[in-house]
Amino acid sequence: MVYHTPQGETAALRDLSFSVQQGEFIAVIGPSGCGKTTILSLAAGILKPSAGKISVREGVTFGYMLQKDELFPWRTIEKNILLPLEIKKTNTAENRKKALDLAVKYGLGDFLKSYPDQLSGGMRQRAALIRTLASDPEMLLLDEPFSALDYQTRLNVCDDVYRIIRSENKTALLITHDISEAISVADRVLVLSRRPARVVGEHELKFPREQKPLHRREEQSFSGWFELLWRQLNV
Repeated sequence: MVYHTPQGETAALRDLSFSVQQGEFIAVIGPSGCGKTTILSLAAGILKPSAGKISVREGVTFGYMLQKDELFPWRTIEKNILLPLEIKKTNTAENRKKALDLAVKYGLGDFLKSYPDQLSGGMRQRAALIRTLASDPEMLLLDEPFSALDYQTRLNVCDDVYRIIRSENKTALLITHDISEAISVADRVLVLSRRPARVVGEHELKFPREQKPLHRREEQSFSGWFELLWRQLNV
């Protein structure tokens, strides 16, 4: 992927190749500015690659979760969650029920008539995830979704998001600059080089899927994984 500006060309990605299997949770880490978010934009079809190709199984739909919750302050949590259905013109009674049932299932039932500024940062991010799930995407693209939260909230929300994604049997591709976060949620971690980015490491973690991210951090092997990824990231 090459970006063109009046000042010249910037190669963001080169010779980059990897795959994501159905049901996997993949985390991608890399140096700042190496093109991590570009990968999500390419996967979602927002950008077209300068060369090469992106293959997606027919019928796969995507949900994109941003760094900030981006909830509309003038809409209630219920109306924010239903926004994707309105945009896609699939705002049927059945689809509304499915989306709002998810909200109730994951602890937002008492806040549906509230406005975003009445919720904590963690609750807002949970609402943002339910909004992303409202249109029932098969694959979630997560662009550092916890980075705007304070550390304690971040740990709790990470547990929430992981539980919801696993419970709903979604495939996920997470971009993060946080090594610990990547280890705590992923089935595999991909390590990128400096720009133009390519994959320089691929690691299958083999933690039990049912294990909470917070509990992974307490495992003996956690520090070993952190050291390995830190070294590879800073080559």
